[in-house]
Amino acid sequence: MNWIILIVAGFCEVGFTYCLGRAKSVDGLPWWGWMAGFLVFTIISMGLLAKATQSLPIGTAYAVWTGIGAVGTVLVGILFFQEPATFWRLFFIFTLISSIIGLKIVS
Repeated sequence: MNWIILIVAGFCEVGFTYCLGRAKSVDGLPWWGWMAGFLVFTIISMGLLAKATQSLPIGTAYAVWTGIGAVGTVLVGILFFQEPATFWRLFFIFTLISSIIGLKIVS
């Protein structure tokens, strides 16, 4: 169950980086809305990470959480913010995903 909590926490990390990316391109009231979303996702993500570390090793949990956030944020950047999808970016995303899976297998 704590692995599921950790995965949801990682997706919430992607949520707060998405909100941050959207806030970058607006001002006024929409900026406040995106920043509110950023804060909500951040609080949920950190809370779920803390919950997951009650039974998972902190080093593994943090690495997986950060990895999910990093991979998700790069993919969000490619899909929603027109960031480049070069061979090397995709190659290193794949190696990061492989490392996350490896940590899950050995934990």
